[in-house]
Amino acid sequence: MAIDPEVVPKKEEEVEDIDNEEEEDDAPAAPGANGEAAKKKKKKKPKSKKKKPTQSDPPRVGITKFFPNGVYPEGEIQEYKDDNAWRTTSEEKRYDERMVCENEQNTYQNIRRAAEVHRLVRRHARKTIRPGMTMTEIAENIEDGTRALVEENGFESGVGFPTGLSVNECAAHYSPNPGDTKVLQQGDVLKVDFGVHVKGRIVDSAFTLNFEPTYNKLLEAVKAATDTGIREAGIDVRLGELGAAIQETMESYEVEVNGKVYPVKPIENLSGHSINPYQIHGGKSVMLVANDDDTKMEEGEYFAIETFGSTGRGRVVDFGEVSHYAKMGDAPHVPLRLTTAKSLLKTINAHFGTLPFCRRYLTRAGEDKYLLALNHLVSQGVVQSYPPLCDEVGSMTAQYEHTILLRPTVKEVVSRGDDY
Repeated sequence: MAIDPEVVPKKEEEVEDIDNEEEEDDAPAAPGANGEAAKKKKKKKPKSKKKKPTQSDPPRVGITKFFPNGVYPEGEIQEYKDDNAWRTTSEEKRYDERMVCENEQNTYQNIRRAAEVHRLVRRHARKTIRPGMTMTEIAENIEDGTRALVEENGFESGVGFPTGLSVNECAAHYSPNPGDTKVLQQGDVLKVDFGVHVKGRIVDSAFTLNFEPTYNKLLEAVKAATDTGIREAGIDVRLGELGAAIQETMESYEVEVNGKVYPVKPIENLSGHSINPYQIHGGKSVMLVANDDDTKMEEGEYFAIETFGSTGRGRVVDFGEVSHYAKMGDAPHVPLRLTTAKSLLKTINAHFGTLPFCRRYLTRAGEDKYLLALNHLVSQGVVQSYPPLCDEVGSMTAQYEHTILLRPTVKEVVSRGDDY
């Protein structure tokens, strides 16, 4: 956290001068017209010290107030491995790093600002989420905190995507819709996945909560697999080989439930991904199993390294009511026959652009009775829907995720915190 500079003590000469001036001011003045001596004394106004801002509970004070110079904390720094280790000391790459900072001076700071907001919001979420709360209450607490701390301002800063609160066999893409009354239970395994963006630079990070110890090993396995993915990631690393490392770590764990042992399986059809400005899925995928993808990670890219583990079949299918949507980046220009669809598209363009949104966000933007129009936009290929992704009923899934930045000299885990 930025701190105000300390007051620099005055030099001795300056102190003496001030003392002399005060003595002269206290001396009797020349007699006035009435013959009486008048005394003048200058009263010094006490210097008002700037009050340092303090964060509220729940956190609602904008993050820029704590970092007035616009410089935010770095994430965890990891040196590149093996063939990339030379980058840390290379003069050429240090020069490249300086050039990035000068030419795109706000890129790193925008990402770090979003990451600092994520850390503060999730710290409060981890402290307060408890069985008995509704999913809507949990989501709105997270989103209200995000909007306040990032100082939501149109496309300048705001929520990166809808808060995912997938439970048990549901691994991803569940967020409560308007009117949802689902309540978190004691035995649930809850994935909390939310994003923050500053000028389109999205920080994507997720964690899993459980409230009794049965599935502790599942959470441990997935967290370890994510850490492996982060450790092995780097410039020129092939995505298929990275998937193999994640798989090996995940499959070294097992979970015992009521005397029966379940292997932890990576969910083979879910993945991490690169991130582009205002686009959560940037085109490259980090699968969780070994594969033949020879695509390489490149300098300057940033990725969400996320892994999912399951006690079930290790494969998800679409299941349940859709909450997540996003306008396609390459949406076709098609004639929309519904006037309501045209109006809804204007709202989507004005409030979200290509950032993902959910039905609650449309309601918040003032839309009402929009489902027919929304489905029409989906059917025309203008908007993509993302249904909940679930493994088999009775299984449990877990998720951990961090955003990493592949800088020229080092790898920065921008969303790393004290919690995970």
